[in-house]
Amino acid sequence: PVFVAVAGAVAGVIGIADAIKDDSHAAIRRLQALGLKVVLLTGDNKVTADAVAQQVGIDLVVADVLPQDKAAKIASLQGQGERVGMVGDGINDAPALASADVGFAIGTGTDVAIESADITLMRGSLHGVPDAIEISRQTVRNIKQNLFGAFVYNTLGIPVAAGVLFPLIGILLNPMIAGGAMAMSSLTVVSNANRLRFYKPGADS
Repeated sequence: PVFVAVAGAVAGVIGIADAIKDDSHAAIRRLQALGLKVVLLTGDNKVTADAVAQQVGIDLVVADVLPQDKAAKIASLQGQGERVGMVGDGINDAPALASADVGFAIGTGTDVAIESADITLMRGSLHGVPDAIEISRQTVRNIKQNLFGAFVYNTLGIPVAAGVLFPLIGILLNPMIAGGAMAMSSLTVVSNANRLRFYKPGADS
């Protein structure tokens, strides 16, 4: 609220508010669908914060927070065993972005916020946050698949190449077959990793 005075006497009040981006509600729903707890941590007063939270579907609100208190709140959540991701774009968000497990800076924000964060989102949309999380989860899943595939190839191939089966059934692994199997192992890993190029975050939302 902005108070307007004429000759020292209050003549009126003007209400000013930042407009909520059209896609913010949908982005927060995506975060919640990923199993994340979303908290609105803001320096704004509680009435304003509650109104914004209601519009975008956030249940947990911590308002009237100073910049240093934001970092303290992050530390408090971490002390409870939570892994915390902080999204911010202002100078006052920098301490919290730096102390969070993962800091997401909005690319349209201040340079200080961008320098303090781990990830910079090139767009001004909150959809960049679930996009980054989904891509990271797919990447870790892909790595595990590749490790499993390489483990299977080596678990089957190395003992045979070492002659484990020779005393039993007289089988040795021909070096050409071993080389071919190694090439197939590499091809499998590279092909599986290449699938990430075609992954579209949000496709399952």
